[in-house]
Amino acid sequence: MNFPDNLRYTKDHEWVKLDGNTATVGITEHAQSQLGDIVFVDVTGLNRALSAEEIFGSVDSVKTMSDLYMPMAGTITEVNSALANQPDLVNSAPYGEGWMIKMTVTDPSEYDKLMTAEAYAQHVS
Repeated sequence: MNFPDNLRYTKDHEWVKLDGNTATVGITEHAQSQLGDIVFVDVTGLNRALSAEEIFGSVDSVKTMSDLYMPMAGTITEVNSALANQPDLVNSAPYGEGWMIKMTVTDPSEYDKLMTAEAYAQHVS
């Protein structure tokens, strides 16, 4: 499994890339492999301030439906519109074109509380 070192991870299998106070969020390679083929991504929290660990949407796959959780407190400012027609980007490029949301974080220091790649690898093993 691939867990890039430049990202941080949650126990709920989201990854985060922080740039200033803007975070890009998606689900990990581990999560997408467990879910199987992604057929639909639904983000319900656009333009809403949400707390860390609050549900911001869901992912439907051929196997199951799974909730998506905010990795940090903040406001979702953008949803990856490409996923509406190509939800399988989450499977083929979970850390690239398969990102799900961009958000403005309330407190960038929360990033340091998320798991490193090494810690996340141990978490899923």
